[in-house]
Amino acid sequence: MIDSHCHLVNEDYDIEDVINRAKEVGVNYLIVGGSEREDNKLNMDLINRYENIYACVGFHPSMASDVTEKDFDDLEEYLKNNKVIAIGEIGLDYYYGKDDVEEQKNLFIRQLEIAKKYNLPVVIHTRDAFLDTYNTLKKYDLSGVIHCFSGSLEVARQYMDLGYYLGIGGVVTFKNSNLKDVVKEIGLDRVVLETDSPYLSPVRGKKNEPANVKLVCDYLAELLNINSEKVANITTNNVKKYSI
Repeated sequence: MIDSHCHLVNEDYDIEDVINRAKEVGVNYLIVGGSEREDNKLNMDLINRYENIYACVGFHPSMASDVTEKDFDDLEEYLKNNKVIAIGEIGLDYYYGKDDVEEQKNLFIRQLEIAKKYNLPVVIHTRDAFLDTYNTLKKYDLSGVIHCFSGSLEVARQYMDLGYYLGIGGVVTFKNSNLKDVVKEIGLDRVVLETDSPYLSPVRGKKNEPANVKLVCDYLAELLNINSEKVANITTNNVKKYSI
């Protein structure tokens, strides 16, 4: 299995323990997501130290007013490392309001252009911004993942029609989540597993970590009435189709 999106830097993790616990349950590869300049830099250190960790680099929409030309130069420099497999997480987030919408859009487009230039997939963060996200992605012939997908069946199909995969994590196990019904309808052809560690843990009251991909995998197996090995194989192959 692959944890296709986790955050391990700037967190109180013992990286060696995290990797070992993940391997014990069959989560053999981790992809760390970038969100701001320090994350990106530290993620590069991780992928150089650990053979089974890969990285995305990029700037989260919350950074819209803070990214400099030097940051973009650094971003392109990081792309020279073949273990950087995507631009992300990037996108639009209107949850806290729309005061910086234009700055967010400009940052989003700038990074989509970089992904196009280097023929890389993208990892998309979108919250309360479906239409603007979708309409922007429609203009680019790119592949990638809608990170932490939590939308409706209709929204899922629209992203899938653009060629994107859906990142499914611990939220699907939550009691009131509508993701159960979505996954039942779409199956696993466009699904990848992720944790978004340290957030959104399927274990109530505990910090999330990559080993919990196994819990999500087992949950989907029960939901779809198939064995966990099949879920693991399909979702792992899906990640490989666009990245590793």
